[in-house]
Amino acid sequence: MKGDTVTTRSVDNRVPSGTTLVVGLGLSGRAICRHLARQGVPFMVADTRESPPGLDDFRLAHPDVAVYLGHLEALDLEAAEEVVLSPGIDPHAPGLVALAGQTNPLTGEPRLVGEMALFVRAASAPIAAITGSNAKSTVTTLVGEMARESGVRVAVGGNLGTPALDLLVEVPDAELFVLELSSFQLETTPRLGAECAAFLNLSEDHLDRHGDMAGYRAAKLAVFHGVRHAVINADDPLTWPEAAPPAIDRFTTEPARDGEWRVAGHAGADWLVQGETPLMPIAAMRLAGRHHQANALAALAMGRRLGFSPAAMCAVLERFPGLAHRGELVAEAGGVRWINDSKGTNVGATLAAIAGLGPVLDGRLILLAGGLGKGADFAPLAEPLGRFGREAIVFGTDAGRLEAALGARLPVTRVDDLAAALERAAAIAEPGDAVLLSPACASLDQFTNYQARGDAFRDWVQHHLAQEGT
Repeated sequence: MKGDTVTTRSVDNRVPSGTTLVVGLGLSGRAICRHLARQGVPFMVADTRESPPGLDDFRLAHPDVAVYLGHLEALDLEAAEEVVLSPGIDPHAPGLVALAGQTNPLTGEPRLVGEMALFVRAASAPIAAITGSNAKSTVTTLVGEMARESGVRVAVGGNLGTPALDLLVEVPDAELFVLELSSFQLETTPRLGAECAAFLNLSEDHLDRHGDMAGYRAAKLAVFHGVRHAVINADDPLTWPEAAPPAIDRFTTEPARDGEWRVAGHAGADWLVQGETPLMPIAAMRLAGRHHQANALAALAMGRRLGFSPAAMCAVLERFPGLAHRGELVAEAGGVRWINDSKGTNVGATLAAIAGLGPVLDGRLILLAGGLGKGADFAPLAEPLGRFGREAIVFGTDAGRLEAALGARLPVTRVDDLAAALERAAAIAEPGDAVLLSPACASLDQFTNYQARGDAFRDWVQHHLAQEGT
């Protein structure tokens, strides 16, 4: 019916023969729909929510596309040509699990795929893919900036920024796609076929979706399906592919580990090194900490395989300040660094930030942490904070659990909110210290999202320093 949306549940709850079903009306789901419309593929949409956000806009953009709202198990998918999932949809959900193992006779791929399967079919330029539990946005951005500095027409997106399918339209003449990919995207991608792919690290996350660490790792390892060059973390065997691709580069920040890309002494200082070739001194990087040294090495390894200019790559590392809310250096005044890592919403991310910054500080670390811990075990934070921390300042719903987990290893101060935590940090910080917001918790008890929490940190620090005249 022109100008309105047909709801299939009121008829016979069947997907029409030859139709592609898109499940999920989120950001990626709408990108999938735009792509199918451009390709002239007949499709309809299903969403388990009664009134998903963006539904009205979707109806305006696709007035002739049928929309089913309700439980998927009530929808007959037998005649569907293909079922394409948004990343937020679990492929093992009721109503979908019956498709496991079924093959689409037209593509030879599984009938149940995700957005990246469509992207791989349509993309004509090589793909550089980055995954990992932490730091993938930073490395994706670095690789994209290195490509631009090297004169490559590059499109950057995926799980970060622009959905991959929209990049096909926004940068139609791209010579390279640099994509951040989540485990949710990868588990529904039969064969990525990347020119170069990096698996940065693996720590506990998304187990409600993948069941256990083995399932989570298996989803991430799909980044190597059909890859030509793999970049892996020599310090984390869980990032190593099960079957060796044609070429592998290893990066490490541990002196005793074997890795072509590493940190080593040269001319009396620590340098980023490839093999025996020094590339640039650590001190020339804007990003601070061993975790960012690892990020730089991973980006350099990918860039070398992709043909980037070494000078261009080093120039990017010299100026890149970090992404907002991801180890972002907000200010340095009076010998104290103020670092916004609000995206550190799980224990693994906060551990990486502590382990990265602690060893390179002249002083001590002041950690600001708290929020909604989602049942996480905070105990692993205690040992590194005992080594590097001056104090932990905790706030929010799970402040008590953090205090109990950390109190035996360093002083812990419990406050009501982030503003009070910052007041306390400013009072105790000494030259050489770093004040690190890396909460190990979600933000939704006191903020709308982690970005708002990070913005509040940045605003407070800038206002405080302005008042102090520094």
